[in-house]
Amino acid sequence: MFTKEHQLRVRYAETDQMGYVYYGNYATYYEVARVEALRSIGFSYKDMEASGIMMPVLENHSRFLLPGKYDEQLTIRTSIREMPGVRIRFYYEIFNEQGETIHVGETLLTFLRTDTHRPCRPPVPLVDLLRPYFDTPNPSGT
Repeated sequence: MFTKEHQLRVRYAETDQMGYVYYGNYATYYEVARVEALRSIGFSYKDMEASGIMMPVLENHSRFLLPGKYDEQLTIRTSIREMPGVRIRFYYEIFNEQGETIHVGETLLTFLRTDTHRPCRPPVPLVDLLRPYFDTPNPSGT
């Protein structure tokens, strides 16, 4: 399983009248965390798109547990639990400064050829970078 954490501070413009993170901003938090998670292993969304592959979101699920608040430092844990195929699912856990889980969610994206908008396999460089997180050593040593 691949897991990375990214921190961000809640800006005033991201909050509602109550000083809580506006619910629509969680999708943006997902996007920031997923791009940074992949960047952390050397994969670039920008380079992928330049090579002719894009990743539109097919599903976005959110569960709000506690409010995120203005000026809090949030930690977003992003996980990929299965090797990607034509689709890739990201899981998110968001924690406040006290370490409390305030939000959980997931997104399902697909790989599409930019020119045809047809589904395709994930880019080989991405698969190569993720493979070590999913390869399990053979317990018998053979």
